[in-house]
Parts: sequence; structure tokens; C-alpha cells
Amino acid sequence: MNQLNQANKEAVWDLWQRLNYATSDQVPDLLRAALHDDVNWNVSAPIDQIMGVDAVIADFWLPLLDSFPDLKRAPYVFMGGIDESSQLYATAGGEEWVSGCGYLTGTFVKDWLGIPATHKKTNIFFGVFYVLREGKVAETYLQLDILAVMRQAGYQALPPAPGAEGGKIPAPLAKDGILLTEQDALESRKSVQLVQAMGKGMRRYVRSRDGGDLRSMEQDKYWHPDMKWYGPSGIGACFSKEEYEDFHQRPWLEGFGDRNISREGSGRRMGRIGEGPYCAGGIWDTAYSHHNGAYVGMPASGKLLTLRDFDWWKREGEYLIENWVPIDMIDLFRQMDVDLMERLRQQIEARKRGAEWL
Repeated sequence: MNQLNQANKEAVWDLWQRLNYATSDQVPDLLRAALHDDVNWNVSAPIDQIMGVDAVIADFWLPLLDSFPDLKRAPYVFMGGIDESSQLYATAGGEEWVSGCGYLTGTFVKDWLGIPATHKKTNIFFGVFYVLREGKVAETYLQLDILAVMRQAGYQALPPAPGAEGGKIPAPLAKDGILLTEQDALESRKSVQLVQAMGKGMRRYVRSRDGGDLRSMEQDKYWHPDMKWYGPSGIGACFSKEEYEDFHQRPWLEGFGDRNISREGSGRRMGRIGEGPYCAGGIWDTAYSHHNGAYVGMPASGKLLTLRDFDWWKREGEYLIENWVPIDMIDLFRQMDVDLMERLRQQIEARKRGAEWL
């Protein structure tokens, strides 16, 4: 298992390094060599699902490189693992995952997804999970903070976040997130077990009983007093447990407070993998919660919402100290009948007319 995991990480890391230095005409051959022909490629809204390597090249990579021709990837966390609990591939020994998050950075020279080009350096936070089979990528789940690209272009599709927004999300404080070598198995298990215990604590919350009282989750048992939580555009970064609770947890639980929704048969679960002090996991188009209360000004709709949500956790000793959390906010809001891409278009038109759009 360790040898397989190391080989998978080497394959993805090699692809990332080659893409960093490839010309646009070299990219198709690199992708065809690294991806299965029928790869299932999923990206944040409004891109969504793309099937097959040729479509991935034509509909995702070439338009991206056309807009950001000098695009480079700088990962913060890079890790892999075999999820032996997977029911899909249990007979084969588990699903093979490689995962990472960080930044794509390039000069924004041509409009992308309707966002006007700035001709300036632009940073795109990314988080990705790959499924590998026989040494090649079979599935991809990629989060891009598209709202942050809008903001860098001068547009704000959601109100300013309660947490810190603007600039770049910090890298791991210890600068130890690139796990190219084999990690200690005991430390890896500790990381996964701590995240699992933290998640069980969160599920003790009952919205109708607890409201804004978070004590039932007993999160002090799991989080370091100096915890840092790095959320997506619209939520922002939180640099203390108090900020995390005030800026994210309470508003989120007011809007989406269900904690024991059945996820059977819905969406895709990312493999819960651990390497050394790091753990990663996530969900994609998975049943998450009813829209129970107001969130960012949107009244409760009562709809059962799905979520695209990734996590990378860093453990320090017996506590979790850092957490990178990309969430597809564009997809979440369109389920609440709010089209953030249309908001962008309206703001662009208002600016052309010289109108104040904020």
C-alpha cells in the first residue's frame, strides 16, 4: 500500500511540475499521458462536470491557459493515501487518492468565465482530490475560488466576508505540508482518528435544541487554542476559535444546521486519508442539510441542499491547529436560487453605465 501511494504521488507531482513549465501546445500530450481517456473531471460551478480527456483539454485547460498563459501551481499541502473503507473498491484494496491545495497564479490577460481580464497577476486558490487507477487519474474533484478571482477583478458577488478576505490564504505555519516521502503510519492514524473524533463531536449538535449554543459539540477537546481556519470567499479566514465560532459556525448552523442527514446514494465522498500530521477529506454533491434559516441575507427555503466541501487539517500533538476549507459557494447559492454569475454580469453592465453597483 505504501509503495502504491508513493507511486501515485510521484505521478501527480510529476504532472504538476511538467504543467508548470509546459507551453500550451505541450499540455494536451501531458494530460493524455496522465489521465484515463474517460476521466470523470469535476470543477467548481459554473464549470461542473466534464467527461473524457479530450473534453477536459478543450473545455477546461486550454481556456484556462488562454486566460492565464503563465499559470504556475504553488501547492501548500500535498499528500496521498489508500481509503480502505471505500465500498466501491473494497475488493481491490481500497481507493487510491492523491490530494492537495494551494495556489494557481498567473497574469489575467483574457476574460475567463465572464470575469473581465485585469492584465495583472491573479491568485486562484485551489483544492483537489484525484482518484488514481493503474497509475493514471480516473476521477478529479477540483475546487477553485472563482469568487476570489472576481474580487481581484473588482467585483463582489457576495457581501464582504465576516472573516479575513483579500490577499492570499496563509500556507502551513510550519511549512511542512508537501509530503513527498513516506510518512509514519502511527502518526497518520492519529491524524485521521482525531479528525473522526472531531466530526463525531460536531454531529452531537441539534439545531432545534442548541440554537447558537455550540457547547454540545465539545470542540475544545479537538482544536488547539491557537487554531486557524481558512475558509472560502464569502466566509473568509478565522484566526482564533472565537472568530471561527462567530464568523463561520454560528451563521452556518443557523442556515444549514442539520447534522445527521442520510447521505446514502448521494454525491461522492472523498477518501478520508491521513499522512503524518495531515488529514484530508471532503464531499461532492452530497446531501448535506436543509436550508433551515437565513444565510448571507437569503431567507430559509427549506430545500435539501448538497455541498461541495473539502478539508485539509494539520494536527499538532493532540489538537488540530490549521484547517484549509474550500467550499463551492457558487453551487451552494444557486441551489438557493441565487445566481452569483448573473450578479457578476449585472455588476459589469452597471459599471459600463457608470452606475454604483455595491
